Amino acid sequence: MNLFDHGRQKFPVAALVTSSEALGWQGIGAELRAHPACELEPYTSAQTEVTLALRKIPGAVVSREANGLRQNAPVNSGTIWISPSGIAEEATRISAPLSDIVHIYLSHESFAGLGDELGGSALTEQSLDYVADGRDDLIFQMGVSLVSEIRNPTSSGRVLAESLGLCIAARLAQRYSCSSGAIKPSPTAGGRDPTDPRMRRVIDYMMAHLEQPIGLNDLAAVACLSPFHFARTFRDRTGVPPHRYLSVLRLNHAKVLLAAGNRALCDIALACQFSSQTNFTRAFRIFTGVTPSEFRKSS
Repeated sequence: MNLFDHGRQKFPVAALVTSSEALGWQGIGAELRAHPACELEPYTSAQTEVTLALRKIPGAVVSREANGLRQNAPVNSGTIWISPSGIAEEATRISAPLSDIVHIYLSHESFAGLGDELGGSALTEQSLDYVADGRDDLIFQMGVSLVSEIRNPTSSGRVLAESLGLCIAARLAQRYSCSSGAIKPSPTAGGRDPTDPRMRRVIDYMMAHLEQPIGLNDLAAVACLSPFHFARTFRDRTGVPPHRYLSVLRLNHAKVLLAAGNRALCDIALACQFSSQTNFTRAFRIFTGVTPSEFRKSS
């Protein structure tokens, strides 16, 4: 089933504000929805869902029940709900209209081999706890980053989103799993070393594909590592996450194309994997302090 079929089937009366469905992310999907006061039909999750409230809704409470567990959670900024894959939710009631609710869907592949990566026993999605209430600042910040990427896509946003998907899966495993006591983060490789041959191959691959779509799985395959291990190792070795490294390479490539002066700004934006000229201009100004047009005039 498509990741986004989950939201369409589970929340048929909720308004879809924005979605990552058209952005080509692999292994993770995110939606921002507005929910009316209602009662949801029973639903069995086909993949793990993390729901996050971006702001407090005074007086609003979400009540839900699954596997004999009954939960009543007031809706505050940062409140999270976790629905593991395979959980059969028997009743869900939303007491008041909700806005700014983020739904994050994680594929089964996000969890595959995660126990080995974290230095512990094998993890299945079914070992995750059915959680409501409370606040997780790390998941909150990652959710905010995903919504920001949906609203203003960047040239390396796919790598960022897919990396965040693995980070969220790891966070769930470490903090919200009934087997989490056996899962401990493994030590980092330590010592930044950009000459690491695997990372050098990845950087060379980035350079050779600046004008083509690149996903986290593509980069991990070049390094012959799992996506989760690759994202962590790349940051350890270079000092920055892969999406940021790729972003800088593409913006520097844009500078070269602008200086050449023979391509339209919209063509350069699309070539450097920006979804629009507006997003390209915004990112370029942040990177250089000037707009692409101003840079071209001064070159």
